[in-house]
Amino acid sequence: MSKNTYTPEIKERTVRMLIEASNDYPSAWAATQAITSKIGCSPETLRSWHKKYITQSIPEAVHAQSQEQRIKQLERDNKELQQANEILRKAAAFFAQAELGRPFK
Repeated sequence: MSKNTYTPEIKERTVRMLIEASNDYPSAWAATQAITSKIGCSPETLRSWHKKYITQSIPEAVHAQSQEQRIKQLERDNKELQQANEILRKAAAFFAQAELGRPFK
């Protein structure tokens, strides 16, 4: 059994064919199988080419989006912690006043 080697141009063209044909099939797997039968590679090979193409073509956008989501989550956490700290300060002041026997303001 010989191992087929594909040039980067063939890989890119095949992935573009998969992207263009994906709307014509009921699932991504069906499109992958249809194209691999024409090209002569395994469906798993084409799936890995497609995955690599996606990660190489838009990593900055994905990274920026994940950073934006992370910042929003950190801001929410920060706000919650500030509210919790304020509650703890007030509770500490209340119990300090009660311990001294003075009425709380």
